[in-house]
Amino acid sequence: MPLDIVQIPVLNDNYVYLAHDPATGATGVVDPAVHEPVLAALHQRGWRLTHILNTHHHPDHVGGNMALKDVTGCQVVGPRADADRIPGIDVALKDGETWCLGKEEARVFDVPGHTKGHIAFWFANSKALFCGDTLFALGCGRLFEGTPSQMWASLSKLGALPDDTRVYCAHEYTESNARFAVTVEPDNAALVARYETIKAARAKGQPTVPSLLGQEKATNPFLRPTSANLRATLGMTDADDVAVFAETRKRKDTFRG
Repeated sequence: MPLDIVQIPVLNDNYVYLAHDPATGATGVVDPAVHEPVLAALHQRGWRLTHILNTHHHPDHVGGNMALKDVTGCQVVGPRADADRIPGIDVALKDGETWCLGKEEARVFDVPGHTKGHIAFWFANSKALFCGDTLFALGCGRLFEGTPSQMWASLSKLGALPDDTRVYCAHEYTESNARFAVTVEPDNAALVARYETIKAARAKGQPTVPSLLGQEKATNPFLRPTSANLRATLGMTDADDVAVFAETRKRKDTFRG
């Protein structure tokens, strides 16, 4: 039985997720930036928090850890490579390991680049990927602690998952990401059409997350360094994939559109 997933908007543009296994009652919260909205959402549904799932150490992903742990006694699950920066961590996971929320099994991926110890959780049966700040709808995380080579390797791991995987990223950055994406791949008809859909959704205050991984493969420039259109725009027809990715990320870092 797949997870019940609830999206909780917090702060300016963060998304926190509740993931509930209806078979066992186990309930996890992914990257709780703050605790009050999480407790309110749990109370509303009559769910008991059993786990916190952290993808990385940034304060807007772990800020609610200790308050939630104090109130609920839940376990904190996070990256082994960055365990010393995850408040209250009890279970430290690394690439290739599996971990269960109730009866629902997640495969863990090490996906460094945004931070040195970032992980992602893929619940195959639920077709759900919790990827933190590694992969965004039409974007990827800034390289605060990693290299372009590391980030491209991380994105390649996630890009190999099935197209019907739902991408539960941690921020509502999609419209600004789309504005950039169309500047580097202007002849991508699927991207142009998606941009129009995104603008309409955001004008109504609707979320653009989760997206489907297949859609990201077709329109997200950070997953598309092999695109002839992208390479032509960048003037990098014969460059390797890492170089194309690095130039795309560099341009996004200074984009002011």
